[in-house]
Amino acid sequence: MNTPIKNRHEFLFLFDCENGNPNGDPDMGNSPRIDPQDMHGLISDVAIKRRIRNYVQIRCGNEMPNAIFIQHSSNLNVPIAVAHEKTEGGLELTTGKGGAGKAKVDLARDWMCANFYDVRTFGAVMSTGANAGQVRGPVQLTFARSVDPVLPMDISITRMAVAVGDPKKCKSSEDYQKLADDTPEDQLRTMGRKALIPYGLFIGRGFVSANLAAQTGFSDADLELLWEAIMNMYEQDRSASKGLMSVRRLYVFKHVGMATNEQREREAMLGCAPAHKLFDLVEKRIQRVEVPRAFSDYEASIPTKEQLEPLLPPGVEVKVY
Repeated sequence: MNTPIKNRHEFLFLFDCENGNPNGDPDMGNSPRIDPQDMHGLISDVAIKRRIRNYVQIRCGNEMPNAIFIQHSSNLNVPIAVAHEKTEGGLELTTGKGGAGKAKVDLARDWMCANFYDVRTFGAVMSTGANAGQVRGPVQLTFARSVDPVLPMDISITRMAVAVGDPKKCKSSEDYQKLADDTPEDQLRTMGRKALIPYGLFIGRGFVSANLAAQTGFSDADLELLWEAIMNMYEQDRSASKGLMSVRRLYVFKHVGMATNEQREREAMLGCAPAHKLFDLVEKRIQRVEVPRAFSDYEASIPTKEQLEPLLPPGVEVKVY
C-alpha cells in the first residue's frame, strides 16, 4: 500500500453547463435540479462522483490497483467475494455460523481499499454478501450550486420514427415491416421533450481528510489522479442531454502547518483554517450576473493564484488548475 497523504486539503471547482441538463431530477420528470426557493441550479454529489469514477475507469483501464467498485449494471457482491478469496482463510471462512469474523472482514476491507480507487477515495458500504465491512472515504463532496439563478426550459422535439408492434403478434421482421407499411405516414413520427438550462456556472466544493486517508491508504498519487479526473471528468462523458459541460477552474487549498518542529505535521493533518473561510476567498470575488449566457460573463471576476496568495491564512497554500 502506498504512503497515505499527510496534509488536509479543501478544493473548490467551477464548471458550467450550456444548453443542457446538468443533473436531472427523477422526481420531477428528469427536469434540471433546482432550489425552488431561489431558483439556483443544483447538481448532486453522486452525479459528480459518477463522472470522476468514469474518468478513472477509462484512464486506468479499470485495472487494479485503480479499478472501480461502483460500476454501471454490476453486482457489488462479486468483488466482495473476490476480496475474501484473495485473503487469508478464503471465502469458505465467511460461510460459517455468524458469518465472517472481524479479523476476516478487516482483511477483505483492506484488500478492497488497496485495489479499488473509488473505495479508498470515497469509501463504500461493503457489508452485503460475504461482508467486507464499511469504509469512510477521505474525499467528500457537497451538492454543487449555481452562482446565479438558472432558467429551466422544457422544449418539444419531433422524432421522425416510431417503435410500434406487439412482440406477441409480430413474430418476424416481415411482420414489423408490414405493420410499418400499413401505418399512415403521419403516424410514423412522434413528439418528445428535452429539459435544459440555457447556461449555468456551478460551484462544487470538496474535502480531503488526511486522517481518513491513513485508514484507506489514499496516497499522493491518488490525490493527483483526483485533480486530473475533476479537470477532465466531462471531456470523456459527453451526451446530448448534458449539452456542453466544462470544468473551468480548480482551486486546491493545502494545509502545510505553521510550526517549525514535529508539531507542523500534526497541524498539516488537522488543518490551519476553517474550510468555509478558504472557499469564501474565491466565492465572494465572483461577480453575479443578471442574465448569464457564457463563462466570459464571469471570467473577469474569477480570482487567480496571484490574487489569492496574499489573502491566505498562515499555514495554507493554494494551487490553481
